[in-house]
Amino acid sequence: MANHHSAKVRIRRAERRTLINGDRLGRVRTSVKKVETAIASGDKSAARDAFKAAQPELHRGAQKGVLHANTASRKLSRLSARIKAMA
Repeated sequence: MANHHSAKVRIRRAERRTLINGDRLGRVRTSVKKVETAIASGDKSAARDAFKAAQPELHRGAQKGVLHANTASRKLSRLSARIKAMA
């Protein structure tokens, strides 16, 4: 257990940030899953709308440090390619 005041503060802050980052990552995963579900259903317009909603979530996750920037770009690129490939 921490003895110094600053160490105790860091523990409290780390717990708060962990909750916030978990929520953020959950929002990213949910938005990606919505796009994948729309792609699987075969509805191109729904997939495009879900992709437009997912794009800022992924970028925000990368900006806040929940995701690596290249990971967010890779996910967006692959989702976009899958949407474009739809008939």
